[in-house]
Amino acid sequence: MPYREKSNLLALAAMLVAYVPYFAIVALTPIDAEPMPNLRLLGLFAAVSILRMVVLGAGYLWFRVRTPEDVREKADERDRAIDRRSIAVAYYVLIIGMILVGAIMPFTFAGWTIVNAALFAIVLAEIIRCIVAAVSYRRGWNG
Repeated sequence: MPYREKSNLLALAAMLVAYVPYFAIVALTPIDAEPMPNLRLLGLFAAVSILRMVVLGAGYLWFRVRTPEDVREKADERDRAIDRRSIAVAYYVLIIGMILVGAIMPFTFAGWTIVNAALFAIVLAEIIRCIVAAVSYRRGWNG
């Protein structure tokens, strides 16, 4: 498995490990009852973001120790084409999410609901980017 494919799957795993529990907690807990700023929720988001960085750091260190020659390999045309395609798909997901958060939700929601919806749109776009790239690597997509 090429280094870029492994690092992409690592990024996907780190995001799922960190943000799925966060958004599950947010979905199950009434958050609008607390006034802004909700420092406990902000602290939870900071903690899961730090967890994501720790998982990524440990994974990249593992890759560097196990396969140092793969880490130094430059991206080829296929890698760049897969990056472009996955970023383009993620961009549309992000734009749809931001339209919902910025243009539709303010009429019916407020406060942390909008903040968490925006965070969810950003995280979802990045997860979609990782999934599209992973599928492209697995299927041998060449652009």
